Amino acid sequence: MPTITEIADLKRLYQRRVPKMFYDYAESGSWSEQTFRDNTSDFDQIRLRQRIAKDMAGRTTKSQLIGEDVSMPVSLAPVGLTGMQNADGEIKAARAAEKFGVPFCLSTMSICSIEDVAEHTTKPFWFQVYTLKDDDFMSRLFDRARAAGCSAIVITVDLQILGQRHKDIKNGLSAPPKLTPASVANMMTKVPWGLEMLQTKRRFFGNIVGHAKGVSDPSSLSSWTAEAFDPSLDWDRIKHLMNMWGGKVVLKGILDVEDAKKAAELGADAIVVSNHGGRQLDGALSSIRMLEPIIEAVGDRVEVWLDSGIRSGQDVLKALALGAKGTMIGRAWVYGLGAMGEKGVTAALDVIHKELDMSMALCGHRNIQDVNRDILLVPKGFTGDWE
Repeated sequence: MPTITEIADLKRLYQRRVPKMFYDYAESGSWSEQTFRDNTSDFDQIRLRQRIAKDMAGRTTKSQLIGEDVSMPVSLAPVGLTGMQNADGEIKAARAAEKFGVPFCLSTMSICSIEDVAEHTTKPFWFQVYTLKDDDFMSRLFDRARAAGCSAIVITVDLQILGQRHKDIKNGLSAPPKLTPASVANMMTKVPWGLEMLQTKRRFFGNIVGHAKGVSDPSSLSSWTAEAFDPSLDWDRIKHLMNMWGGKVVLKGILDVEDAKKAAELGADAIVVSNHGGRQLDGALSSIRMLEPIIEAVGDRVEVWLDSGIRSGQDVLKALALGAKGTMIGRAWVYGLGAMGEKGVTAALDVIHKELDMSMALCGHRNIQDVNRDILLVPKGFTGDWE
């Protein structure tokens, strides 16, 4: 096993191992990818204050997210198609998260189904849903999630329509991949990936194929979005879905103060400040820039988490110091999964945890729940002065 000391190590292995269309699916944004780049570069503008002569013994990163104990305030964000990054990928990621003591959130657009993941795990996981037109399908999704013991749902509210991602269109992204001269030529260079895929029966969207009606091409994310997603979504519809579930709800995809206030009024247990990893509205502000204004607007009425751009434990620390109660990581764990399967996801979590723990200590804290803005040096105007 190669020595992994940073998330970038996993990314390099991931790119060598996984077919181009699936690497590009994860490692890209919409249109010019400006927001995709800003999500990470804006983290780099925030500096940490090093403190000395502080007691660093007995440190802890333990916390809670919507009432659930976690080993650190990090959860695995829902990411579609991860069973194409590595055979049975969602099962492997869920097992790694469970062993590490952090929540795993399964995407509706997963390759492994809700039932597949439940069969191979022992603790409740979260389930992500989109705002779809078909109430009957949504109701059955919720029923399946309840039967699987899911402890919360995460409603993605920023994907009524799919942002244009040039690479996905050019690569002909699908699950399983369509066999074209270009895709076959590329997959022939990814022999270990191909051999593992041949050994699994899970190569389709497991939560959709055999469950959704009237979808002409269930192998295509863009086709499914165009036919099944609800472009008329409004707050009443979101509240209807929350009531339909009846349990803990996280609303993911909030990037505006007024939207955050409305989400808090609806009674969400948590909201996730997120621009969908820069994959929806290109030109939107990075999530980390919008974090403080949103927290100031909602106060303690709802837990506020941060998603998009996190590639290290220091990024997690910065988000928490700005007031986030928790964080979601997406690409970081996908790199690990694609690189080394379950061991790779564990490696990604281990890297982030070590960086979080050590950076917290060097900033003068022993308990992650005590960190605050005092450990940061933030550029003037970083979260304001926009007109």
